[in-house]
Amino acid sequence: MAEGVLSNLYTQLSDGTISRRQFIERAAATGIGAAAAVFIANGAAIAAAGGSKNGFAVYAAQDGTPAPAPGGTVQRPAFGTEGQTRGAGGELRIIQHQAATTANAHSSVGTKDFLAGCIVQEPLMAYMPDGVIIPTLITEVPAVENGLLAEDLSSVTFKLLEGVLWSDGTPFTSRDVQFTWQWITTLSNNSVNSTTWDVVENIDTPDPLTAVVTFKNPSASWFEPFTGGTYAPIMPAHIFGDDPANANPEFITNPIGTGPFVITEFRPNDQVTYVANENYREANKPFFSSVLLKGGGDATSAARAVLQTGDYSYAWNLQVEPAILESFVSEGGPGVLVSEIGTSVERIHINFSGPNQEVDGQRSEKNTPHPFLTDPAVRGAMNLAVPRQLITDEFYGLASRTSPNILTGLESFESPNTTWEFNLDAANAMLDEAGWAMDGDVRAKDGVELVISYGTSINQVRQKTQAVVKQAFESMGMRVNLDQVDAGPFFDSSEGNDRNIGHNYWDISMYTNNPSSPVPTSFMLSWYAGPEGRNIAQRSNAWQGQNYQRYVNAELDALYESLVQETDIEAASQTLIAMNDIIINDVAVIVEVNRPSDTYAISTALNNDNVAKGVGFEQNYWNIANWNNVL
Repeated sequence: MAEGVLSNLYTQLSDGTISRRQFIERAAATGIGAAAAVFIANGAAIAAAGGSKNGFAVYAAQDGTPAPAPGGTVQRPAFGTEGQTRGAGGELRIIQHQAATTANAHSSVGTKDFLAGCIVQEPLMAYMPDGVIIPTLITEVPAVENGLLAEDLSSVTFKLLEGVLWSDGTPFTSRDVQFTWQWITTLSNNSVNSTTWDVVENIDTPDPLTAVVTFKNPSASWFEPFTGGTYAPIMPAHIFGDDPANANPEFITNPIGTGPFVITEFRPNDQVTYVANENYREANKPFFSSVLLKGGGDATSAARAVLQTGDYSYAWNLQVEPAILESFVSEGGPGVLVSEIGTSVERIHINFSGPNQEVDGQRSEKNTPHPFLTDPAVRGAMNLAVPRQLITDEFYGLASRTSPNILTGLESFESPNTTWEFNLDAANAMLDEAGWAMDGDVRAKDGVELVISYGTSINQVRQKTQAVVKQAFESMGMRVNLDQVDAGPFFDSSEGNDRNIGHNYWDISMYTNNPSSPVPTSFMLSWYAGPEGRNIAQRSNAWQGQNYQRYVNAELDALYESLVQETDIEAASQTLIAMNDIIINDVAVIVEVNRPSDTYAISTALNNDNVAKGVGFEQNYWNIANWNNVL
């Protein structure tokens, strides 16, 4: 590394003089850019951990062993928690403009709902901001070296923490781990995570503090069902009468957990209130006595509530034009703005089924082909017509960039084989050649007009993005009808809600999400159909299948099925890249922008080091047990 300021910062990071966050902030200020700063910081962690493959600090060796922290076991950030008293901080006020509708991760599809749940529910393991796996409800992360992970990755043993209680005082045991797997994979429960957990063949419980997992096939992503707030929260067997077939719908909005807080009131599409869990395993935590998670409104108002008025301490997902956001920040103001690079992608989803034709009581039925979006020329023209650079520069800015890939933001799975282009002339020529001729101001072929319904959630940036995309599409002979839905119902998983992303009753829809694992096997479920289309969202599975686009590609399905059995990290990365290339080249989605993992506002009184957001594998509140005020 070159001599100078950056070299000095790197030395300070390596010897522990400054934190990773401090390094990134100061390095970015030297002019190298935030992306480069994050990359260098990850490289330092990798070097200290003894190396990794593909430049990502998850594995220390080819055997799939999670990497240790520099100098020993990684600890979640807990700055300033020594000597504090549980509840001394009073009420913590969070404003989340997308209000929660559920709080159980295994029945949720929107990030807003995962967030509400992760304040209560916990997984066996969690991801640090750089992707390193750490223990949560277990004594240590399984590895080949400690004898808890089979060398061929066919089985894993979890040693549970002793003395952990559910919030109602019932002991947490290995039966709860076993029950979680059984409940999720009981199809009548319609869990959104059933395919992720279906890799498990069996879970044995030789004693209350030991769970032995046998996999159907060895896999490099063996940890995915057990790690993080999206797929892995453990459920209490006793609350379900120890019956995996008990759907227990009340649990969706009132889950019992081992986490630091307990829900006292849940108002769907409005607010959730929590109090400190008196049975939480660390006596001096949480610092706050209660949490108000206020939903509704819009992102701009949420930003003001932290950055200008100081009415709230934290505001999530500020999808607001960067110039507007930055105007809210003032020296000495009550809050600051944080934008972190990650793997999130705002994109347009193509519906491969017909959303306007009803079949067996449902629209977008998986066996009913879309009348024109099944034509590669139409999808290709749309792909050429999206003004990505304008969207990135004007509506996102901050820690965002253009990208052609759905898997982006990490070297380990970033494809070098794809490109993007904005070219309306080429788009028009593609439609002309395919026989879509102008009929007035709309193209048509064989009596089918190019008339598109375009749905997304209500958000100023998304509406402006819709407007520029609509203008581009209509300039080449497509009529576009815009539809905006409040984020509550749009990202809701309710079976009776036909305005959500699971039903997908639009021709195209637009939103973002990101991988919840550094080996993002389950992320690819969005395009995996599965045998007889069982992973496609349909009435038969209460629209809980993860393939909302009704996309079917035999080659991609085969790659997914090989990925869940792949034990070599290099090979898994290449498989992920190959899947990305199919999705992109087939224009199953149109990538608009690699947006920040989150842009959030935080009170200057709140300790940002303990928020520990990072790339985005974890939910924003994953470490809320350690949130506290700056000393």
